[in-house]
Amino acid sequence: MYNEIDLAKIDINAEPPTEEPVRQYYYMAVCRKWVREFEQKNGRRPTAFTQTFGCQMNAKDSEKLMGILKNIGYMEADSEEADFVLYNTCTVRENANMRVYGRIGYLGRIKRKENPEMKIALCGCMMQEEHVVAKIRQSYPFVDLIFGTHNIYKLAELLYKQIQTNTMVVEIEQESKKIVEELPSERKFDFKAGVNIMYGCNNFCSYCIVPYVRGRERSRKPDDIIREIEELAANGVTEVMLLGQNVNSYGKTLENPVSFAELLQRAERVEGIQRIRFMTPHP
Repeated sequence: MYNEIDLAKIDINAEPPTEEPVRQYYYMAVCRKWVREFEQKNGRRPTAFTQTFGCQMNAKDSEKLMGILKNIGYMEADSEEADFVLYNTCTVRENANMRVYGRIGYLGRIKRKENPEMKIALCGCMMQEEHVVAKIRQSYPFVDLIFGTHNIYKLAELLYKQIQTNTMVVEIEQESKKIVEELPSERKFDFKAGVNIMYGCNNFCSYCIVPYVRGRERSRKPDDIIREIEELAANGVTEVMLLGQNVNSYGKTLENPVSFAELLQRAERVEGIQRIRFMTPHP
C-alpha cells in the first residue's frame, strides 16, 4: 500500500502527520524538494551509498534505508565517493567497531578535500552504545547524522532536520515498543527477500550485547507478516528469510499469542513461495 504513495501529491506546506509511516512519507516529499534544488545547483542528482556491517537484520534495514533515499531522489552509488554515505553498524564484535572508525576517518578526508557538502550518517547497533556516540562527537565532528536501531524508519525526518540546521543530528532511542514497517525497500535480489517478524531479545546471555542494543522482544502481527509475504510472492519472490534476534520466541508478546510454528505453517500456504528460511533461533 504505502510503496504506491505518490510523494508529488503530498502537501509539504501542511503540518507533518503524527501517525507512522505516513509521517515519514511526508518528510520524504519535503526532502525531495531539497534534492531538486541540489540538482538545479549542481546539474546532477545527488548520490547515496550504504554499507552494512553485521547480521541479516542489518542487511534488511539497509534495504529500507536505500529505499527511502531513492524515494527522496538520490541515485545509488557503488562507492563511498558519494554525496550521502551511510554506515549501518554492528557491535557484536570489536573488530567490526574498529573497521567503522577507520572508514569514518577515510570519509572525513574525502569530505575535507573533495566534497565539503558530503553528508555522513551512522546508524545501527553500534550507535546504541553511549561511549561510541561520545567518541564520535569528540573525534569525528564532521559526521552529520547519528541514529540507532529503534528509529531506522525515521531517516527522512532526521535528514530533513540535518538539512535545516546544518549541524550534527543525534537521535538515539534506548527502548521502543513501536514497529514501523510498510516503508520503501530496495531489495538486492529479485527472487528472495528478508521479512522481519520480530525485534529484540529477552535472553540476557552473558556473552551477548544484543538485548541492550536491539531492546526487548516485540513481535509483528501475523496478518501483517503474511500480507507482506503475499505481496512479495505477487512480485516474483520465491524465497523468504524470516528475520528476528530470536525467532523461535516469536508471538509471545502479542495480545493474542501465536507460535513460531503456526507462523511457519501460514507462510508455507502462501502460493508462489517455494522456500522458507529463518534466522536466528535461540540455541
